[in-house]
Formats: sequence, structure tokens, C-alpha cells
Amino acid sequence: MFDFFPDAPAFQYPDLVNIAYSLAWAFVLASLIAITHRLTFLGESYPKQLFQALVLGSIVTAMVMMAIGDSLARGLGVFGAMAIIRFSTRIEDPRNVIFLLAAMCSGLAVGVFGFAISFAGTIFFCLAAFVLHFSPFKMFAHGHRLEITVTGETQRALLENILPRYCGEFRQIGVLSTKENYLRLDYTLSLKEVAGKNLLVQELKKIEGVTRVNISSIEFNNSRI
Repeated sequence: MFDFFPDAPAFQYPDLVNIAYSLAWAFVLASLIAITHRLTFLGESYPKQLFQALVLGSIVTAMVMMAIGDSLARGLGVFGAMAIIRFSTRIEDPRNVIFLLAAMCSGLAVGVFGFAISFAGTIFFCLAAFVLHFSPFKMFAHGHRLEITVTGETQRALLENILPRYCGEFRQIGVLSTKENYLRLDYTLSLKEVAGKNLLVQELKKIEGVTRVNISSIEFNNSRI
């Protein structure tokens, strides 16, 4: 097919039509995975660059697999080329890693023309993601930190009765007794709504025995150069 390149090696590459067909399906299936990730994302700020990474990563994987074919030599060559590139991106959310892996596996299956595997695997993966999203095992991203000082355990109990109304999930990460015998409590939170932050602060300040309330955003650094 590529005879018009005079120096092209005599590898049995797939036809241009098959290449275009495979790359198109890699794009479609990876987009489906990316859309599923977006619809089931429970964090407070969606990483838009991850959406493109899911789609483009699948296309690149499909291209690499078609270039390798069934040649061990080409596979080793690609492996050596990839080893030269230092990928220093760190992804802290394990759910994002799984979606990225799913998109790349979809592209891998398309790249070796395993369309049935790619179609069935992508559809089943997306359905499983939606089922888990509506199950009690949904994953929240804790994007805020609550620091609050109370006079005793009674106030802590009242506090933890209020938090479920404004938070999808919360976790106590620290407790410290001050010189005045107050309790300084530390929580990470996943707020249901961004506007709920001010409402939560107002509600907590109404508790008698609360002396200090502070809610701050947690900055996630997912990349390291």
C-alpha cells in the first residue's frame, strides 16, 4: 500500500482503509470511556486535560500496535524508543489511572484488529462504571479541608451530624488537644456543592462551643517535572 515511498521497508502493513477504520473506532471507543469518566466524576473540579489524554492515548496505542504488528524486532524497537521518553506525570487518583488504562487497552485491542474484544470490553467497562457510580461504593475526591476547634466531645458529635448534609464524604485526619483542653479537629471533605461551603461554615458556627472554623481548598498536584 505504501509503495509510493521508495525507501519503505517491505513490511506487511494493513491497508490505508483498515488503518483509518481502526483509528476512527479507537477515537469513538475512547471518547465513550472519557464521557463515562466525566459523567461519573465526583470531584469538585474536573481535570479537562485528562479527557483529552484518554482519547489521544487510545489513538496513539492503536497506532503503535498497528506499527508493531506481529514483529518481535519492531516491538523491541518501540519498547526501546519509549524507554528514552521519561514520563514524569504522577496521577494520584487511582480511578483516573484505571480509566486511562481502559482507554489504552481499548486502543490496543483495536490496533491488533480485535474489534469484538474492544467493543465488548469498552461497553462492559462503561456499564460497570455507571453501576458503581450509583452504588454505595462511589468514590469522592476530597477537595476541601476543615479545621475546627470545639470545647468537647458533645460538639464533635453535633458536628458529625451536620457534615453529611453538605458533604458527599468526609474523613477525620487529625485531632489535637489544646492548652485550654479544647479539641482541634481536622477533616477532609467532599462538598456536594461549591456554594455549600459558606452554608456549612454558617451552620457550624451556630453550634455552641465552636470557637474556630476554617474550610480551605486542597490543591492537588498531579504532575511532577
